[in-house]
Amino acid sequence: MKTLVLVVISVASLSAQIGRRPARPQVIRPDGPVWQVIRKNCTSCHGIDDYAFYALDRMGWQKLIEDKHKDGGAALSDADRGLLLDWLVQKFGPATKPFPRTYIPPEITTFFSDPEAKRLLDRACTKCHGIEMFANIRLSRDEWKYEVDGMIARGAKATRAEARRIVDYLAKNLGPLPSARK
Repeated sequence: MKTLVLVVISVASLSAQIGRRPARPQVIRPDGPVWQVIRKNCTSCHGIDDYAFYALDRMGWQKLIEDKHKDGGAALSDADRGLLLDWLVQKFGPATKPFPRTYIPPEITTFFSDPEAKRLLDRACTKCHGIEMFANIRLSRDEWKYEVDGMIARGAKATRAEARRIVDYLAKNLGPLPSARK
């Protein structure tokens, strides 16, 4: 009987671990010169966890960096670019498996007033882009959750509790418009 109970507990524990997959990858930052390049050039606008969504060769990483920074946001020296590309290919090269792009949002239970939300949005979002960037976007609650969590992973300054409240505010005020009835 004891053996059966231990087996049931072990299986339940294992299935619970498998069922709770992280929504975002958690990349361990490198040390030394590569970290200095990333810290100096990348983390002011995005986190390093985004790299895990890709499995690219050197040319693929080069193209992705160029495409993502067409506005001149990543002005890397040749030496810094070489260090970064070497690390990216080693850590997230074609032989690796990219992190799946799935997301299961948590339930929101607390709500912001308009002035509270405005202050937090100003603090958390305007370091990398203006508030007007999303003023005309209409997303569902789940889509806003995905976007806000992505911004936090890229360096937006908000706690998880604040993020949930931001999502609720955005979903309430910038959610999908009701479809027109005929």
